[in-house]
Amino acid sequence: MEITTDLVKYLEALGRIELSQEDEIVTQEKLNDILGYFDKLSELDTTGVEPLSHAFGRTNVVREDSAVNGDMREDILSNSPETKDGTILVPKTFE
Repeated sequence: MEITTDLVKYLEALGRIELSQEDEIVTQEKLNDILGYFDKLSELDTTGVEPLSHAFGRTNVVREDSAVNGDMREDILSNSPETKDGTILVPKTFE
């Protein structure tokens, strides 16, 4: 596939940008260079190479999810200026 001037103009419309004539030419050249690089990559022999989902061969390292603080309701309520029935009372924001 080759990047044409029409395709660059179409991409401009999709991106809702306006490029000058010079920028369109530079963009066309750079996109063609990128596609040329992909063509070189497709020439590589990848038989026997396993596909990767990530560059590093690691799995998620997670710790066990367990509660360590326990029930701290009374400690939390003791910091509040006003409480009622185990809840924190706050001023009304509207009537």
